[in-house]
Amino acid sequence: MKCGFVSLVGRPNVGKSTLLNSILEMKLAITSDKAGTTRNIINGIYNDSNSQIIFVDTPGIHKPNHKLGNLLNKKAYHNTDGVDLLLFLVDIAKGFGKGDQFILNKIKDKNIPIILILNKIDKIKDKTELLEKINNLKDLYDFAEIIPLSALNGEMKTELIETIKKYLDEQDRIYSEDELTNVSTKFIMSEFVREKILELTKDEIPHSVTCYVESYKEELNLVHIQVLIVVDRDNLKKIIIGKNGSMLKQIGTMARRDMEQFLGKKVYLETYVKTLKNWRDQEKYFEELGLEENE
Repeated sequence: MKCGFVSLVGRPNVGKSTLLNSILEMKLAITSDKAGTTRNIINGIYNDSNSQIIFVDTPGIHKPNHKLGNLLNKKAYHNTDGVDLLLFLVDIAKGFGKGDQFILNKIKDKNIPIILILNKIDKIKDKTELLEKINNLKDLYDFAEIIPLSALNGEMKTELIETIKKYLDEQDRIYSEDELTNVSTKFIMSEFVREKILELTKDEIPHSVTCYVESYKEELNLVHIQVLIVVDRDNLKKIIIGKNGSMLKQIGTMARRDMEQFLGKKVYLETYVKTLKNWRDQEKYFEELGLEENE
């Protein structure tokens, strides 16, 4: 039995969460075109007849311009330690840039095999151009492997899994076969709501928005879920609610679809927005409710 931990690293928006979801064949990690969408370390557990691979989805490493950015970078760096293999994702359609080189400089001395994943090959129509790009990247570092793929359409997924297995040790499963992740179902539900907020409000809403499941009640064929959306300014609250509640309704409708697909049950979803103007107020409020962000 091949078993081990594999970290996905790269700049924001290179497709780490999309690749994780594709490998697991389920929506576990949220995605959007905004840097910093992934804020928590999410483990996705892949099982087949002869392996268990624990994928660690990390926040995109970037040049931070606020405290949250610094925190996300620290989380990403920390979760490249103690793993068996690194998957270094690059958006090959955009090319290998300064941000990619910055990350490579950070991870190349960790004494861990690095597989370079050239994602988004579906955007390159000229295969000669792709081969040239691969040839140019070979000399940057002694990568264990270079694998071009498309996380979006699942191209080369099987080949990637088989390649990863070559770098893992023979050992028993770490998790039981029915475990899918290290985070709770409630956390995943709250992330579905946050994803829709980021998707629908574009750049109007900063990443300070946070979502918490305040109530989760499961019945035979129905799940009642109440999600609190926290912002730090009243004008952001107005944007999320929208005219006559239209934006909040749309957020809820889209999030509910993902919830129902994930849970395999009908979902009755309630969402509401609260303004807590600083971290101290937020921490006090959540402490009184007994809530944890990754609960």
